[in-house]
Amino acid sequence: MKLISWNLNGIRSALNKGLLDFIKKSKPDVLCLQETRSPNDAVTADLPGYEQYWNHAQKPGYSGTAVFTRARPLKVSSGTGNAKHDNEGRVITLEYKDFFLVNVYVPNSKRGLERLSYRTKEWDVDFLGYLRKLEKKKPVVFCGDLNVAHTPVDLANPKGNEKNHGFTPEERAGFDNLVKAGFIDTFREFEQGGGHYTWWSPMGNCRERNIGWRIDYFLISPALRPRLKGAFILKDIMGSDHCPVGIEISGKW
Repeated sequence: MKLISWNLNGIRSALNKGLLDFIKKSKPDVLCLQETRSPNDAVTADLPGYEQYWNHAQKPGYSGTAVFTRARPLKVSSGTGNAKHDNEGRVITLEYKDFFLVNVYVPNSKRGLERLSYRTKEWDVDFLGYLRKLEKKKPVVFCGDLNVAHTPVDLANPKGNEKNHGFTPEERAGFDNLVKAGFIDTFREFEQGGGHYTWWSPMGNCRERNIGWRIDYFLISPALRPRLKGAFILKDIMGSDHCPVGIEISGKW
């Protein structure tokens, strides 16, 4: 089973930049999308063989998530059930036979850190609680733009970004708590070195120079580790300031 996640920075823009061609060539079993910025009734994504599930923000042109899946889930839900978080379209959960799949677009703390307190003291705490609640029923796979580089090896210039959004001690501690809860950063199971990024600033030719950040992830419950066969970053796929990331797991739906 191949699962791919991608922050599109706007699905309408991505459709004009070859999104459907990418899907047809890569043939993911599930594609999780973040920052769609559009409700499904405003977009035409003609993908035979895929069921589509969307969760858009109340604010037009903002945030939003979607999941395209070949395998019909047992159940689909939008949000986490917490009203203070669920008006921005940030979470979709699909229940399959053997696991839950959670697609998430974590709030950005913003350049001036005006959302840092909300992000770290409320969102991170409540989202981890949501994952733990799911995990009591069956293992969890969650993926998406987590808006944090976990360790210094996950960005090109860690010292210069120690106080910047996406690399503050508070945000990194939130990721630490995911790991302490047992969730596994799948990419680091196969690659420990640096230079592997998923987002690049559009300024200063950062992508061409590979001055980036790894902020897009797949994490899994420990029970799924024996089924994890690979994890990858598709750095050469264009169409967004992020690139797709993915995993391969054994088994059938």
